[in-house]
Amino acid sequence: MSIGRRAALLLGLVLMVVGCSGPGGSRHPDLVVGSTSDIDSKVLAALYVSALRSYGFPSHAETAADPMAKLDAGAFTVVPGYTGRVLRQLQPGAAELSDKQVYQAMNAALPEGVAAGDYATAAEDKPTLIVTPATSAGWGGSDLTLLPGHCAGLVAGVATGRAVPASVGSCRLPAPREFPDDATMFAALRAGELTAAWATSADPGIPPDLIALADSSKDSLIQAENVVPLYRRNALSTRQLLAVNEIAGVLDTAALADMRRRVASGADPQVVADGWLGEHPLGR
Repeated sequence: MSIGRRAALLLGLVLMVVGCSGPGGSRHPDLVVGSTSDIDSKVLAALYVSALRSYGFPSHAETAADPMAKLDAGAFTVVPGYTGRVLRQLQPGAAELSDKQVYQAMNAALPEGVAAGDYATAAEDKPTLIVTPATSAGWGGSDLTLLPGHCAGLVAGVATGRAVPASVGSCRLPAPREFPDDATMFAALRAGELTAAWATSADPGIPPDLIALADSSKDSLIQAENVVPLYRRNALSTRQLLAVNEIAGVLDTAALADMRRRVASGADPQVVADGWLGEHPLGR
């Protein structure tokens, strides 16, 4: 083989290597799953990272003050969240309540370059009213549909910074009393200073001796907040999207609350998510 031909062959091999391993040349580039710095957001991001990795796709989580803006700009590939919160961010004052209605309205409001994956029907984190067993017994049950019948004189509490509904069904709620934290609020509830206290359905801090009122109305009384992945349109392959969507079929509220509890106690979100997914493998 001539020196010139050998040099051309070597040059071709070098270009092939650079093309495969250089920026943007990898067959499966690292996918970025975005979140805020809040524990619940980090747990969700870790779950989707774990799901993508379980299918063999390199991915990692990054935090930002506004993950949606990063997703819209293309800096993030996937951003998990909750349907109602995303909808209200895009359309403040949106009135849809049921999980299906909220998801559809959210989908319609998404920016052109952003799409939504499957939402988890069994995993939510929406505002939830907590009462004492005595109150539940006095009302004749633990369903939220009972609240309008006891609206008069209702005194509710909320931890500072938590957003709560202004009304539930026909019950126009008075402004809640604010407390510095959940522990102080739940103590006031037990002491009879409150009729009810606001938490969220995946809040790991709800004491086991108190009762969460179930929103079992067919059309829902409180706006849905189901776990949902948002992603850059046309940025995921079919199998990558499948990995992301399969979380919807295995995740539930109890598991979400447990993972948040462990991370709040100091565990690494990715270690917790990987462990949970190891017990609930995808693609089965």
